[in-house]
Amino acid sequence: MRVPSSHMDTFVLDNMTGPEQWPEMDYSVLPELAAYPARFNAASELIDGQADDRPAILFGDETWTYACLAERANRIAAVLVEDCGLVPGERVLLRSGNHPMLVASWLGTLKAGGIAVATMPVLRERELVYMIGKAKIRVAISSAALADELEKASKSAYGFDRILRFGNGLEAAMESKTGRFDAVDTAADDPAIIGFTSGSTGTPKATVHFHRDILAAADCFAGRVVKMRPGDIVCGSPQIAFLYGLCAFIPDTFRFGATAALLERGTPNAVLDAIEKHRATICFSTPSGYRMMLDAARGRDLASLRECVAGGEPLPPATFHEWKEITGVELINGLGISELLHIFISASGGDVRPGAIGKAVPGFQVRIVDEDMNDAPPGAIGQMIAKGPNGCRYLGDPDRQASYVRDGWNMSGDLCRMDADGYVHYEARTDDMILTGGYNVSGLEVEAVLLEHPKVREAAVVGSPDAARGEIVKAFVVPSESSAACDETVSELQDFVKSQISAFKYPRAVEFVDELPLTATGKIRRGALRRLERDRAADAS
Repeated sequence: MRVPSSHMDTFVLDNMTGPEQWPEMDYSVLPELAAYPARFNAASELIDGQADDRPAILFGDETWTYACLAERANRIAAVLVEDCGLVPGERVLLRSGNHPMLVASWLGTLKAGGIAVATMPVLRERELVYMIGKAKIRVAISSAALADELEKASKSAYGFDRILRFGNGLEAAMESKTGRFDAVDTAADDPAIIGFTSGSTGTPKATVHFHRDILAAADCFAGRVVKMRPGDIVCGSPQIAFLYGLCAFIPDTFRFGATAALLERGTPNAVLDAIEKHRATICFSTPSGYRMMLDAARGRDLASLRECVAGGEPLPPATFHEWKEITGVELINGLGISELLHIFISASGGDVRPGAIGKAVPGFQVRIVDEDMNDAPPGAIGQMIAKGPNGCRYLGDPDRQASYVRDGWNMSGDLCRMDADGYVHYEARTDDMILTGGYNVSGLEVEAVLLEHPKVREAAVVGSPDAARGEIVKAFVVPSESSAACDETVSELQDFVKSQISAFKYPRAVEFVDELPLTATGKIRRGALRRLERDRAADAS
């Protein structure tokens, strides 16, 4: 039976489908999940019990203790309630690069009973207007430097009328508050955050996550796989506005009394500098991020690292081996999706197998199935489905909800295979396989081989329209040095791929580029490359 909600503004609750259309969620499989009370506020659980002088956040030369962070989160909660009239259940848009005030604002929003909606700093007016309208947002907290696009959005977003700027006004409002705030008594399954997907399949989907989900994400992955602990210094490249970065630097870190070393811009050199400066023990980035750090990592003092997590995309074995050679640390690959909030397939320690993502994270179940939901045999490609303590709940999208959940399982849309030992190997999105001459080819497999070649710094492989074969395998390659971009190298790369995997998978076309298109979260935009090839084919016809 559902515990009564604390929410006075019930827009989100009213615009989600009923629990009968949610995936099955089991909290009994791990003792830490089963112990959650029926009512708690996730922000209080993360920081109030340890509001002492231990460092919570390192930012440049600043140090925020847990006590300082709790006090500032309380002041922000008071500003939202007393000055902005926020009521439990209302949404608050957050806009900033990684910054201590963003963390305090996120915690303060949850303490006030609000629902935090973090947004990427690169978003423009049109994108912000869509999100404001979708979530019916009235109040935003933004860094002063990023408030301009919100100002533009306020002119066309109905009901959006209040922007609190840190760096220009919010701090003064906070000074008038006491620093004490009793967190709203939220139910464990009251909505706490809304995360928007990247919109790669149309308009972004709004995924809703509860207070319970936030703790479960940390307890299952950071607690069981990364084994986060007090004294750990956590750094990395992902933005907090991206659910992977949010989980890494807030729930994962604070749940276990660790310290977040935040970087406003997580460039490769900035991450390496932070590891050296703060003696970081845990690093979160993407496989592409680690790949870009490789050359600069040589000669650096990275001996403090004990765990490195590569999430957001599959990890090529070449990157795994080279990072281990340089640092002595084995990268932990992880697969997570916005609908499930955080990583739910991974492996660490002696369970890591290069080339495989890993197994289901404790608390989750994962299967590879055919179109009839039958388990695929070991080694066969099928759709990966999952269920556990977190699952898909869309805001205002009943049709998408119905298509994403089937028989209690989250239908990920990812094509994977599972070996006889239960390790999951990623192949592609369901719409990303390359069908060439009657054969299915995973572009990621070809990329992984190309990245093993010394003349390749980065690579992305997609299908390119072809009259004879339907599609051909095409590789976009950033060469390791400019002299490598020549016809001789094309033949060399093609022969290399043929020598490593089935010959029909080799790239029949190779294009050298200065850089690959990336999303705001550092993933390769393969969709943009596919569209480029389709447009070129259309122009040529």
